[in-house]
Amino acid sequence: MILLLFIALLSRTALADGHHDSEEYSFSPHVGSGQGISYALTGSGRITGVRLWEASNNFVYGIQLRYDYTWTDIAGRELGIMQEIELFHDEFIVQISGKYTHNIQSLVITTNLGRSLYAGRPTGHSFNMYPDNEKGELRLISGRFHGAITSLGAHWGVRPEPDYGSHYGKYY
Repeated sequence: MILLLFIALLSRTALADGHHDSEEYSFSPHVGSGQGISYALTGSGRITGVRLWEASNNFVYGIQLRYDYTWTDIAGRELGIMQEIELFHDEFIVQISGKYTHNIQSLVITTNLGRSLYAGRPTGHSFNMYPDNEKGELRLISGRFHGAITSLGAHWGVRPEPDYGSHYGKYY
């Protein structure tokens, strides 16, 4: 548990710099049992894709994020069916919700454009994570895994001003 607190504080410190107010960053506390090996999915740039692994109507076994054009390591395992969403250039993650017991039973990743990625079996206790600031977007995910994902927390930051260049409305 101390390690998770350390990761949360470290990531908050890493996200904050002298040019930003602390109100631009927020943290949704971890849900789940928190057993196993800790992980933090982080990268350079903005999140442009998400992959989730579920075993046929079962737990969420793995999570992977893409930052710009680079996929992170997988937290958990590549077990079962992979669900994937690629974000448009002007799209970002504004909500993570789902159900948990000992493991993360189900996840729903929702974007500002109303698109969602679903994985897992919706049984257990409900959770709902979103940024404190209305201009926030998901920056990184942290938690623990032991076979399947056993805990998950979300780190949010205010998104940069939109770029209405040549990529507007297209996939990365």
